[in-house]
Amino acid sequence: MQVLIIEDEARAARQLQKLLASCGFSYELVGTIDTVEETVEWFRTNPSPDLVFMDIQLADGLSFEIFQSVTVEAPIIFTTAFDQYAIQAFKVNSVDYLLKPVQKDDLSLALDKFTRSNKPQSLDPQILKQLLGSVQAQESRSGILVKDGDGFVQILITDLLYAYSEESVTFGVTQARRFIVDETIDQLYQSLDPLSFYRINRAQIVAKSAITKIDRYFNHRLKLSVLNPRDQEFIVSRPKTTDFKDWMNR
Repeated sequence: MQVLIIEDEARAARQLQKLLASCGFSYELVGTIDTVEETVEWFRTNPSPDLVFMDIQLADGLSFEIFQSVTVEAPIIFTTAFDQYAIQAFKVNSVDYLLKPVQKDDLSLALDKFTRSNKPQSLDPQILKQLLGSVQAQESRSGILVKDGDGFVQILITDLLYAYSEESVTFGVTQARRFIVDETIDQLYQSLDPLSFYRINRAQIVAKSAITKIDRYFNHRLKLSVLNPRDQEFIVSRPKTTDFKDWMNR
């Protein structure tokens, strides 16, 4: 039984492997991957595994973006830290899921269901992504509290043009200033409205309202012109180009 784990938290991936062993599940681990881009490349160059564990939020975006670029024929068990609203959405679409942190009993039940059915699930990634986007939009924030001299000031999310990660530090940029965000780029992205912001690559998030021009770029990528670019270059990674264009049309 070949298993692929797609998870951007190394600790969570290791814990899942331990739980699989404790459940008495005999398997061969064919890989652990933490990004959308690497997952797309893996499926393009490797035979399909027997089972995939897939986190919803990966290091460079939502795992649903994977299905825009490749066909995944293996059964999938999603792992998610999202709340009950998202879980209900997954149930409606007949998708197996595990709420993080994964518990042994829940994993055992999911494995039992997989063993009994052992069939690829009917998966409509567009519907699932829209449902997940609705949940994220409900929980999206209105501002970011940042240091300002000896005190703090709130930056409105509506003023945020883009954010990026550089040497493990997250920066946000408005028309007026650049500031440090006391969060990882992953944490910031998860709190933003997915209809208004897009993670174009592992290190950059861009507001739709900040984009002024889109050009074709080599290797089937896209290059963006944005407001107040400072010293940043904005390149949409290859696996995200189709999904990005769909997002721009919403």
